[in-house]
This record gives sequence, structure tokens and C-alpha cells, in this order.
Amino acid sequence: MQQINEDIKSGQLKQMYLLYGEEAYLRRQYRDKLKEALDGGEASMGFSMGNSMNSHSFEGKDQNIGEIIDLAETLPFLAERRVLVFENTGLFKAGGEKLAEYLAEPSPTAYFVFAESEVDKRSKLFKQVQKEGRAVEFSTQDERTLKRWVAGLLKKDGKQITESCAEYFLDKVGTDMGNIRLELEKLVCFCMDRSVVEKEDVDMVCTTRISSHIFDMVAAIGDRQTKKALTLYYELLALKEPPMRILFLIARQCNTLLQVKQLKNKGFDNKTIGTKTGLPGFVAGKYAAQAAKFKEKDLKRAVEKCVESEEAVKTGRLNDTLSVELLIMSVL
Repeated sequence: MQQINEDIKSGQLKQMYLLYGEEAYLRRQYRDKLKEALDGGEASMGFSMGNSMNSHSFEGKDQNIGEIIDLAETLPFLAERRVLVFENTGLFKAGGEKLAEYLAEPSPTAYFVFAESEVDKRSKLFKQVQKEGRAVEFSTQDERTLKRWVAGLLKKDGKQITESCAEYFLDKVGTDMGNIRLELEKLVCFCMDRSVVEKEDVDMVCTTRISSHIFDMVAAIGDRQTKKALTLYYELLALKEPPMRILFLIARQCNTLLQVKQLKNKGFDNKTIGTKTGLPGFVAGKYAAQAAKFKEKDLKRAVEKCVESEEAVKTGRLNDTLSVELLIMSVL
């Protein structure tokens, strides 16, 4: 991110950029920053970025690479650059070989910005962009960064939040920065003239992410609090969550806990566990604490029972709602 900011500030922009990773909010922010910087020459001539005849967007899979190359080879109209922006095309996982070959010697007036949630770092296209331009990963931010960002956004609106309340807020809404921003807007409106955000405010207006519900449900199961686990399940049903999606999330939670348990038993710290499992470091710590309540054999059996519950629904032996309910009562 710092490299992109320096490129923009200095005006020494690369001909191709790849923004990738699971943090969609940051990807969009830097995509737009690059679009604005690359369109700078045209904007100075009175053209708006939104209506630019030299700025083109491509979203989704099944892109026609031949047409893209033809467009890139076309000289820009009354501007220095022709800017091509790609969003979640999947070209960095499959189908990007032809474009990679073109980017080895592209038209000097064509500039490329790729924003992808998933990439294969072994692909020709990834290696080509990394070689000739910049490939920047936008991963989930750590807890310290998110808390600082939350406090900064609230400060702009004249609000304050304690560190413990910020932690509570992140536990409830998750680590997706786009969602965090939306939930903070709700908090600011709810608090009105009050300057300090309290936990009660978070409970009143913030939407609990489904994964937090599942985390709490599995925790209740581990504590043998079947009634609490069922209550959480019924709350999800009331929120119109399909039983089979809930089953999938329970299975994923149990499988993640099993992985964390096994890695913890091998002596890995939470940061390393997070890297190996794809969990942010501070989230990995919470998973490690929850996994400590279970025996490894019990978690393996829990994963097996989730598979059995899915089969029971698919074969018609049980309906989906009852199948998940029975699973919660017997999984551990």
C-alpha cells in the first residue's frame, strides 16, 4: 500500500498493478486511487473520470482477451493513457496466458489495474505483473490496525470509543472493513449528541455477523450448554438463514477448530496458526482458546457427524431443520 501511495505522490506510475486479497474494502479504495491518478491527464483537459473515453472497466469472468488487447493497442484520445481496469475476472487463476504474453510488450500508452479476490501466484499473468508492475496483497487487517481505524473514523464524527468497546464491536461485526464502516455509520446516527460509544449502543444497532453466531453456538456446545446452542440456532432461523447453510458453517467451524487444535499441539504460536489456517492472528487466538475445550478425537467426530447430517437430508431421511437440530444436541 505504501508503494502505491508513493507511486501516486511522485507521479511515477507503473504500467500495471495487481491488487489482490480478501480485504475488498481496501482493494476498492486503492483501485479508485489508481484510476483517478492514471486518468489525471484527461481530467486536466476537462473530461470526467466517469465518462472518460479512455477509461474502460471489465468485470467478471469470460473476458474476450483479443478485444482487450485490441483496445489496449488503440491510442488514447487527447490524453496520455488508456486505462483498463479489471475486477474479479479470474484471469490470475486460469485463462490469463494470452494477456500475460501481451503484457511482456504492451502499448506504452496502455495502463492496467487488476483487482482480484483470489490469484494463483504460479500463473504466468501474476508473474508478469509482478515483474513489470506492482502486485500488492490486501489481507485482513490485524486487530490493532482495525481498532485504530475504528477510533479514527469515529473521531471524525466527534465520537470516542474505549479499547474494550472497540474489541467488543469487532467481535460482533467481524473484520471486513466495508462492513465495519457501515456499522459505524449506524452507531454514529444512533448515538446522536452523545460523544462516547458504549457497548449497549453496539448491542442495540449493530448486526451480529453469522460467523459470530456460529462461533458462540459451538462454544455453547463445548460447554455442554445445549439449550443456549439451540437458542442461537433458532435465532439464525428467525433471521431467515437456511438450515443447510448453518450446517455448512458449523462443519467449517469444527474443521477449523480441529486444524487449530492440531497445530497448537505441534507447538505453533497463534500468529503462525493464523497464517496456516487463513485466520487473522487475533482471531486465531480466540479459536485456540475455544479449541482447548475440546479433545482432538471429539472434533474429528464432530466433523464426521456434520457429514452424516448432510447425507441424512440429501437422502430424505430427515428434513433440514430437524437434522441440524439433532446435530447440535448430539455433536459432542
